[in-house]
Amino acid sequence: MSARTRTRPHPATTDGVCSRLPWWALALPVLAFIALLALVLNPADAHAATGTPATVQLLQLIRELFTR
Repeated sequence: MSARTRTRPHPATTDGVCSRLPWWALALPVLAFIALLALVLNPADAHAATGTPATVQLLQLIRELFTR
């Protein structure tokens, strides 16, 4: 004996699902990334940041690229 399957009269709706993010969901990580990048690019402000001369030169080069 086979059982009948019910078919939906209308297609399934997705009204309950919100796929858009609020503006701050992108803004907060971007601000955090910029703040951390500013600390790395300015080693004088980061007192615990010590490195080899090659690392310092690389950071200075990156800093110059962003200040142009």
